[in-house]
Parts: sequence; structure tokens; C-alpha cells
Amino acid sequence: MEDAANDPKPVLDLLWNGIEAPRRGPRHRLTVEAVVEAATGIAEEEGLAALSMRRVAARLGVGAATLYTYIPDKSALLALMVDTMVSRAPLPHTRPGTWRDKVAGWAREDLDGYRSHPWLVELMGTERFVGPGVLAWTDSALRVFEDTGLPERDVLAVIEAVDGYVRGHAVPVVDADRAARRTGPDGAARPDAQMEYLSGRLEPGRFPAVERLTGEGPGPVEVFDEGLSWLLDGVERRIRDLR
Repeated sequence: MEDAANDPKPVLDLLWNGIEAPRRGPRHRLTVEAVVEAATGIAEEEGLAALSMRRVAARLGVGAATLYTYIPDKSALLALMVDTMVSRAPLPHTRPGTWRDKVAGWAREDLDGYRSHPWLVELMGTERFVGPGVLAWTDSALRVFEDTGLPERDVLAVIEAVDGYVRGHAVPVVDADRAARRTGPDGAARPDAQMEYLSGRLEPGRFPAVERLTGEGPGPVEVFDEGLSWLLDGVERRIRDLR
């Protein structure tokens, strides 16, 4: 029964119209806020794999069948969770500074959001529904570039490029966070098992460019910051060329 949203309309109706009272059965007073809080609590505590309609219903104190009279399926539940998270983020155009300050601010905050809520990373690649939170954020992001002279097509390309950049770096950053939290029986941080394995098996001369590397490379967050700066340098040049 879960994940049966072949027709997006019920999910979109839920996002835009909220939870409606069931036509049949007991009149429980569920709200979007209560459902999202219950579902997010499970995802935060146990990971997305532990999230189910049955678990959410139990946390809300109702039967699973009752929850289904409000929420059509798990895909709708996930869409509610994502749209709610987006709606809580500061609107990009309200940030201080230049357009570049605003974009860098929203990109870093998005990355921090993935780090604070790792279950969001697991939703990458799933269908993305446009709710009021997502649309309000997109409208705000478009307004960041109003005085730059960039054509609307370019603005959309920049927004998508930055979003894709953040999403692409969220996985290694979150993985590094998880690795840093792993400890052995003595409580000490575990060494990188993969690097330990490779260090004794790399034949001299087989990977010469890799061998020339000295010292530790930049961490994933440092890579993110540097790459973001390079991306925005390109946007800045484009804006300058149009003036």
C-alpha cells in the first residue's frame, strides 16, 4: 500500500490543500504539523529506513488505517516532510549582502541542512514534488538576481547548478561526518579501513599521479567551499560580460 502514488494529484493536493477531514470513520484531528513532526522524529532518531506509515500512526496514537484516510501513501508523507523542511529555511532574497553573498549563504545552509538531517540525503533521486514551501523558496531565489542583468534562462540555470552542486557534495560530506563519529571498542576514532588496505597494496609506478600527492588532501567541506567559489566566479564573469 505504501509508495503507491502513481498519480501525483493526491500528493499535490495534500501539499497545497493540507489534511482534510476523512469522509468516513472517526474524526481524529490530525494536522500537517503533527504528522510531519512524528515522521521527522522517526527519521531523525532511526533513519529513513525505519520510517513507515505504521510507525508514524503509532507515534500519533492512531491506527495505520486511520492515517491512510489522511495521507494517501508514504511518498506523500515524504513530500510533506521535504516541503516543510524547505519552508523553514530563510528565503534567499532576504539574506544580507550582494547576490553572491546570498547565493553562498543559501548553498552553505543547504549543506548544513543535509548534515543536520542526514535522512534528506537518502531522498536524493526520488520524485520531487513542488509544494508551497519549495515554490516560495524558488520564487525567492529568482529574486536574488533581479538587479544582475542576467536573463531569466541564465538565472534558472544558476539556481539549478547551485542546487545540483550542493546535492552532489552532500553525500561525501555526510559520509565523512558519519565516519568521524565511528569509534572502536576503546572509544577512539576508527582509522580509515580503506586507506589502510590500499596503503600496503599500491605498486610503485602504477598510479604515478597519485603517488606525487603529498600530505592529506582537502576535506569534503573544504572542497565544497572552494568549488562553490569557483562556480560563483563563473557567474560573476557572466554578469560582468552582460554589462
